[in-house]
Amino acid sequence: MSRAVPTYELYGEKAGDLPDFWLHCETIPSRSSLHRYEIGLHRHESFFQLLYISAGSGDALFGNARLALTPGSVATVPPALSHGFRFSRDIDGYVFTMVASHLRLAGEVRRFAAEPRVTSLDPGDPDGAFVLSTLERLAAEWTGRRSGRTDLLEAYLVSVLALTARLWSRNNPAEGAGETARRMEHLNGLIQQHFRSQKPANFYAQELGISPTHLNRIVKAATGLTAHAYIGRKLIDEAKRDLVFTQTPAQEIGLRLGFADPAYFSRYFLRETGETPRAFRLAERARLAAQLPE
Repeated sequence: MSRAVPTYELYGEKAGDLPDFWLHCETIPSRSSLHRYEIGLHRHESFFQLLYISAGSGDALFGNARLALTPGSVATVPPALSHGFRFSRDIDGYVFTMVASHLRLAGEVRRFAAEPRVTSLDPGDPDGAFVLSTLERLAAEWTGRRSGRTDLLEAYLVSVLALTARLWSRNNPAEGAGETARRMEHLNGLIQQHFRSQKPANFYAQELGISPTHLNRIVKAATGLTAHAYIGRKLIDEAKRDLVFTQTPAQEIGLRLGFADPAYFSRYFLRETGETPRAFRLAERARLAAQLPE
């Protein structure tokens, strides 16, 4: 009879104010040395993890798969995935654990982060060197607790994930970007620019120079969603993020997202998520608070 994989809560600080609670950082040996440098299979329901190996070696265990960890490599672990690690005694580097719903990821980066990966970074490559130095800066910024910390941490993380996704695709061309991925990248940029104006799918098709039918086919192949649903998901993702991580009233969030009528925003959110904005905010904050250590 197989043993159940345990689900652990976040290791780290207990924040005094939930909206500020979204990221934790610690060195790899600080925890692994307590367990003879072996972390058994476990998972985190709500948290995305990134491990940066600066020295030593090891293995990342993703379910039944085993991937080698070497100096200069980055392991990314999506939420709810069974994973574990075995490290050499000279291991060094950092573990960054973050609330997955806080990150604003789209397109190739979102797809990259949805699967477990180990990406080797070449310090002689400009992109690889930037990722490695930014990870060091990220750890220092987290420890320093200086002004502007939250914005910088988020900017560093998004930059690291975007460049790591690009490098992983470059190293895995068979699974990397093709014409569909390039179209999706362009579409995501347009959505980021215009989503608050609630432009219809036809607008994006025209901007891309393709027919609405072709746009729908591309989005369906890449995401499984219709173009209309994919565009609408951006609105919902932004609304969810603001509801959980800010104190902004739901009515004001709706206005920021282009909903002139607060009641319509509430109905739209309810239709797309099954909960009202207020019910979602309360339930999600309660769920995250329950996962904080005592």
